[in-house]
Order: sequence, then C-alpha cells, then structure tokens
Amino acid sequence: ADVTNKARMEQIFKEYRPHIVFHAAAYKHVSLMEENPHEAIRVNVGGTRTVTDLSVRYGAEKFVMISTDKSVNPSSVMGASKRLCEHVVQSVAQEAGHNTQFIITRFGNVIGSNGSVIPIFARQIENGGPVTVTHPEVYRYFMTIPEACQLVLEAGFMGQGGEIFVFDMGQQVKIADLAKAMIKLSGFIPDKDIRIEYIGLRPGEKLYEELVTDHEKTLPTHHEKIRKALVEEINGELVLEKIDTLLRDLYSLSNMEVVHLMKELIPEYHTTNGKFKLNQKAV
Repeated sequence: ADVTNKARMEQIFKEYRPHIVFHAAAYKHVSLMEENPHEAIRVNVGGTRTVTDLSVRYGAEKFVMISTDKSVNPSSVMGASKRLCEHVVQSVAQEAGHNTQFIITRFGNVIGSNGSVIPIFARQIENGGPVTVTHPEVYRYFMTIPEACQLVLEAGFMGQGGEIFVFDMGQQVKIADLAKAMIKLSGFIPDKDIRIEYIGLRPGEKLYEELVTDHEKTLPTHHEKIRKALVEEINGELVLEKIDTLLRDLYSLSNMEVVHLMKELIPEYHTTNGKFKLNQKAV
C-alpha cells in the first residue's frame, strides 16, 4: 500500500481497525528531496495527514510517528518536511472529539538502514576506495536498528498523547574518524592503502545535527535513554489550514514557491547550501 493513496489506506484501516499505528513511511534521503520538494511534501506531509486522519476516524488508541534529528532547525527540504509532519501530528493531537493518543519520537541515523553510511563505506573499501566523506568536520548521531525499534516501542507505551520523545544517542560520531576506523578494521591503512576523499557537503546537509531546538528543553522519563521535549505550543487549527492549502495547491507551485511556503510555516528552516539558499531573503 501507499500512505498517499487515501482510498487504499482507508480500506486497510476499515478492515483491520488497528489499535496502534506506527508511522515510519517517508522519503528520508536529503539529496533526493532537495531535487524533488513536491514529492517530499506529497509523501511525507500528505502521507502523515492521511494516516493521522484515518487513525482518528477508525479509533486507533495510539499513533506513534517516527521523526528525525534533521527536523530540528532544518537546513534541508527533507528535514523541513519532517518538521511539518511533526506539526501535523501535534495539531491533530490538539483537536477535540477523539481519544487517539498522538506521540512523536525523534532520533538520528540508524546503522544499517537503507542509505546508511556504514554499508556504503564497506562497499567502497571492498572496491579498493576511495572512501568518500562529505566534509572533514561532519558529525552524526547513530543508533542500531534493534535499539531504535526498542526505544520506539517504549516511547509508544509510555506516551499519553501530545509528547515529543527524544532518544539519548550518546555523542555524535565524526564521520571521518568512522571512515578511518572501518578502513583499519578491514586491514588497511587510511590514506595509504585506501584513500579518503572529501567531496563537500551536499545541498541541504549540515555539519552536525541537533535533537532539540534552542527553544526546547528536555525532561527525563523513567527510561534513561528517552527524554521528553518541552516544545512550544502551536496553533493547530491554523497550522492544519495552511498545510492543507499547501497540499491542495502543491502541483501548481514551482520548486522555489514550495520551499518559500515551507519557510513561512517553519521560520527556523534555513538553507545552508544549495539552490534554495536564494529563497532565504524572501521569507
């Protein structure tokens, strides 16, 4: 099924009446979404709008959204689209007349997932190099697939509705150091047997990620790896009205117009590199 296919999704909800919905469907590749902002909105935001609506309509007890550290002070279309997804979930959670508990989980890169840097490095080493790193000072958070799944389940269980849970991912890892370590573990010497090539940050990428904004604080929970973010209140009714207008008019807009509207909805969205940096002053 496809989360943007409303008729098919309704058929599934009507047949199975899920008690708990884990919403993980999204485009997550930063560079791909920089080239296709319409699809980032259609799939990530539109898909979230569809499944939140159906979760309420068919009486799901809980809805757990998988978000990303890239939604915090976003510098990319993908990160901004996931921030809008968070806004959709927060807004629907505010609505009266339903009993569905809406919960958001926010964490960083998952080791071994599709597009993860570790299998890419392993393949490059196997082929004799070079190992390509975007920037010598780029850092990222990492978590294993089992750990991510376990924490999502834990957060879903403890959530009462309206929370954003942030996972403790330890210290950010310097990607250049990761590349060197993997080369050494493969029995080679970095920059002698296997060369490391710095190719530059791709459009939308940041040197480091954040798990909360400057305006958000976190509180501990009973789980040492899960913290609750204290987020600013949003006007859910107004946010949904603007997002629904964006979804309705999406394909009548240019790439620049789509990004401009995203920046109006998310004032902290600032393009750090790439073609949409030209759109910054218009906001």
